[in-house]
Amino acid sequence: MLKYDVVDSKKVRVIIDSDTACEADDPFAIAYALMSPKLIVRAIVAEHFAQPGSMEKSREAALRVTRAMESDVPVLHGEEGPGETGEPSEGVQFIIREARTPDIHPLFLLCMGALTNIARALAEAPDIADKVTIVTIGGHPYDMQEIPWKEFNFGNDPDAANQVLQSEAPVWQIPSNVYGSIRVGLAELQEQVMPYGAIGQYLFDQMVAYNATPAASWTQGESWALGDSPSVAAVLHPACGRTEWQTVCHVNEDTSYSPLPVARKILVYRDMDSRYLLGDFYAKLHLLWPV
Repeated sequence: MLKYDVVDSKKVRVIIDSDTACEADDPFAIAYALMSPKLIVRAIVAEHFAQPGSMEKSREAALRVTRAMESDVPVLHGEEGPGETGEPSEGVQFIIREARTPDIHPLFLLCMGALTNIARALAEAPDIADKVTIVTIGGHPYDMQEIPWKEFNFGNDPDAANQVLQSEAPVWQIPSNVYGSIRVGLAELQEQVMPYGAIGQYLFDQMVAYNATPAASWTQGESWALGDSPSVAAVLHPACGRTEWQTVCHVNEDTSYSPLPVARKILVYRDMDSRYLLGDFYAKLHLLWPV
């Protein structure tokens, strides 16, 4: 158990928006958020990853995490894919309702995938822009001369990325060079994660299983980056990385950037303290599910 609590005035509300079934790191970030007493997690909204049925797969994967943790946080359907024009999904409607609900606890949207659900919420309810802070895992660093690859999260819905970045909502962006820096070995996860409760076993098993599939052909074999967890760490301790104010650019289809004639500034992380992040995650897991 954790022998401390967080002063109520320092707690924040959180809605997690995650393409949980896409890769093996999202479940770690969800578990990290659910273990952290500073975060009042209102819901998890399933995000698509640009494949038919992927939103539903993400919802099912998020439910496996909450069940392993015996958590009653609701897991909601998001948009089926980019550019939906019908009735907004239950997840989008929940984001709007929660943002409009008066509360002393600020609301953060932790975005661990495409920004489709968030863009739809802002389009349906522009009045919520000043009621949320959007923390997005996505995009490349702005000083990169030539992009090495199409960045996955922004690339799964560039239009949504542009809607969010160019909106009036505060945005904290964690780009690829930062989210890719939270490196772990599978042996480390076997030692630090696997023995600790049903959730530890699940997190390790799904990581090893995914690592053995053709979808993980880009990885190095026995290592990974817990790339979605920086969104959690940034809200727990905003100074856990160096930041700078960056003028928003247009996100192109290949996820390169083009300057805009008039643009606002957003907060962009330059780096992240991986010792703090991993140490905090492991300690909470060990204390809440002791061997």
